[in-house]
Formats: sequence, structure tokens, C-alpha cells
Amino acid sequence: MANDSTKCCSSDHSCCSVNHEKKHITIDFLYLDLSVCTRCQGAQNNLDLAIDEVANVLDAAGYEIIVNKININTKQLAIKHEFISSPTIRVNGNDIAMNVHESTCQDCGDLCGDSVDCRVWHYEGTDYNEPPKAMIINAILKEVYTEHKELQKPKIGYELPSNLETFFDGLEKQAKE
Repeated sequence: MANDSTKCCSSDHSCCSVNHEKKHITIDFLYLDLSVCTRCQGAQNNLDLAIDEVANVLDAAGYEIIVNKININTKQLAIKHEFISSPTIRVNGNDIAMNVHESTCQDCGDLCGDSVDCRVWHYEGTDYNEPPKAMIINAILKEVYTEHKELQKPKIGYELPSNLETFFDGLEKQAKE
């Protein structure tokens, strides 16, 4: 049996010296709060579990996963990242939820002292307060295995949603008290 140092991708070992550059999958996890908000905490946990499950497959297929966890704690960051609803998971810039649905989030409301809605994840006919692990895995794999044509998407103007405006205004008000 050959040892690991002699294994190669072809019988004539012609590719052994070839440097196979990894392709990148970038996952952005954008959230308002991880200290109190159970929706954000659950989204982070399920994202971590999903990445753990697909990491070996993606590595074997030549992909490297880059994860950016971004705490959207100011209006300026929300605008910079065109943040629509908390929490958000994007794979290569594409939100894994096609439509944004929200419901009252007691945790974020308590943080800012006002009523705030956060994302509800609709998956296979059911609504969830946290994105199901299967939903995240499917979104990652779909992004990897879907061919993308280099089409320019028309840029739609971004405006900070009133819900997030309420959240950040509430935080500012509480900070002054």
C-alpha cells in the first residue's frame, strides 16, 4: 500500500506539482446582538453547525470557506452593508432568504426600549425564528453548484428600514439616559 506522500491525482503523477488554488465561498453573518437576542444566537449556532457539516465536502471540491461575522451596531454599518433585517446570512453576497419576513423580537425590543421586528425564516412551508441548519446547508451548496453568468445586477437604492431606524434610535436614547 502506498503511503500518503506518493498519492496523487493521476497515475503518472503529472499533477503532483500543480498548485490547485482554492475557490472561495464567502459567508457574511450580519446581526444586531449576540449577547441577548436568541434569534441572532440561534442563527449563529445553526450557521456554525452547517459550516461544520459542509466544510469537508467543500474542501474536497476545492473551496475555502470565509466567514465574516459582522455586528451591525450603528446606522452607518447598516447602511454600509445594506442591512435589511436581523439576522442576515449571505453567501457570496446573496441573502439565503429570498423574501424578508419579520415578527416582533422581544429581545431586541428590550435592548432598545421599543418595539422591534426581526427576521423570520420561511423554509419548506414553515416559519422559524432561527434559520434551520438544512436551509443554510442548501443555500451554501446551491451557491457553490449554480453556474452564475457575469451579469450586472441593477443597483437598487438602499434606504435604512424604519424598523432598524427605530432600533438604533432607541439604543442612542438609552445611551443618553
